[in-house]
Amino acid sequence: MISYIKGILSDYDEESVVVEASGVGYNIQVPSSVIDSLPPMGAEVKVYTYLAVREDAFTLFGFLTRDDLLMFMRCISVNGVGPKAGLAILSAFDSDSLRIAIISGDAKSISKANGIGPKTAERLILELKDKVKSDEISFFKTETSSASGEIDNSKKEAIEALTALGYSASDALKAVNKVEDAASLDSEALLKAALKNMF
Repeated sequence: MISYIKGILSDYDEESVVVEASGVGYNIQVPSSVIDSLPPMGAEVKVYTYLAVREDAFTLFGFLTRDDLLMFMRCISVNGVGPKAGLAILSAFDSDSLRIAIISGDAKSISKANGIGPKTAERLILELKDKVKSDEISFFKTETSSASGEIDNSKKEAIEALTALGYSASDALKAVNKVEDAASLDSEALLKAALKNMF
């Protein structure tokens, strides 16, 4: 119904922002990651939104990227995961880390999100595993060459190995992302280098 709201950031707190557009102030519920990335008060901001309609309330939920909105909508498509829970998940994870957690079956990490128990985390993984693809992860998006595809495989294997060792998907992604000259390393060398970034 409302794809996005573009206007002036006029107020915010820990859970929401107020964006003024055409003389109307829209109160939008947002994950904590949005609060950390806001422009200065009075600056223009564009927030991608989802309108949740209930008998007693119309609530806008918002994100700074279309990708985060997509992952939020995927989360709330899971039985038992409402907008508030979806917001909690996107507060605990960025979209790439959440995709990796789902792909690698990392229910332990997902269940750390506020209000998300182990059973809900497992259901989220079960229902979204076939919908979430590794090529959606910005870290793995290739340019064009076949060599870049091989590099991507090394990164994927290194992250999968780290999550198998018990590290969270988010930490695994960050560790691999910090490795210099990753393009020249095979998966084993990349894993060793990434492990050094865990300490």
